[in-house]
Amino acid sequence: MGKRESLQDMVVVDLDVHVNDTPTELAPYMDMPWRKSLEHLKNVPWRYLSIPGYSPNFAENIPLWPGGNDRMNVDSPAQMKKELSAIHVDIAILFPDHLLGIPVLPQKEYAAALARAYNAWILDKWCDKEEGLKGLIMVAPQDPEDGAREIEKYKNEEGIVGVYLPCTGLDTLWGHVKYDPIFAAAESAGLPVLLHAATTLVPHFPFNLHQYETFFAQHSFVHSFSMMANMLKMIETGVPVRFPNIKICFTESGVSWVPFIMMRLDKEYVENRRDIPFLEHPPSYYVKKFFYATQPIEEPDNPKHLVQLIEMFEGETQTMFASDWPHHDFDHPREVFNLPFSEEVRRNIMGENALRFFDIDSVGRRNKFKIETNTTK
Repeated sequence: MGKRESLQDMVVVDLDVHVNDTPTELAPYMDMPWRKSLEHLKNVPWRYLSIPGYSPNFAENIPLWPGGNDRMNVDSPAQMKKELSAIHVDIAILFPDHLLGIPVLPQKEYAAALARAYNAWILDKWCDKEEGLKGLIMVAPQDPEDGAREIEKYKNEEGIVGVYLPCTGLDTLWGHVKYDPIFAAAESAGLPVLLHAATTLVPHFPFNLHQYETFFAQHSFVHSFSMMANMLKMIETGVPVRFPNIKICFTESGVSWVPFIMMRLDKEYVENRRDIPFLEHPPSYYVKKFFYATQPIEEPDNPKHLVQLIEMFEGETQTMFASDWPHHDFDHPREVFNLPFSEEVRRNIMGENALRFFDIDSVGRRNKFKIETNTTK
């Protein structure tokens, strides 16, 4: 038997890495008059993922106790590359931190201006400033048309590899026809879309969170429920039928919920398919075409059970490693690497599936640009 591969022997792509997007950082990129608000916030007390008027966190309705885990931030590309290299990550897909909660902002114009400022900032300050740091275009769900324009604006930037669909406190779920301009623009640009949520309390889905008295309870299921809700909306409205060439990934929700929702939807399809006559296949067909990021990876007593769950939705080709760095609950690559996969599946999940999903090479360069460069020579 040959020597088993190590993390250093393969390309490791991290689907979920967070940058420290503070009001002070974004202010120079912000349109007037909203820039004045961001400049003002540097003098207003705020905490991690809780900034008045920028990243409001309505989940802070429970007692705060000493102990727990320190919050970590990464403030520069050099720091990010150094820290990720230490855990053997070669390519990182960057998400915001504070602006995970952009859907809860009530002013359409302000939310769209924040998304535009973030996109200009992430490209100027982060993307490819160190090898393998890749950005996503943020779209504000409050203004789908503006989001589509942002995709069109940045679609040919080498440092951009996808589109970020915020889900935290999202009122109208992704899949509603009002978001068609965003999906159409992403499909036309050849850019995949990635959904990401965080914990907050809002008067819409998942609305039952206000009944829980601890962060333990709130955080246990909010991400997975958010992903299930948005997936169901996409299937109910036929997003994968209307946009057959778009690639969709669900992040920071683990993977154990995927077999459940797949089997549940197929059961309903048998009895109620007349409600969704536009679907060309049972829901499981589309569930198996979607992609999934691993963090927070489930840790059953028997690791083989997790492998079996992934096999149930044919996740060997659709599952991608994610760490959630630098958050306190991040997953080290070895947590996924050490699962009892075959060598081929392990390589797929740690990096090869992501290279295919984003259509990039082993150092993060978009294959589109390589093709165009070769064609023009």
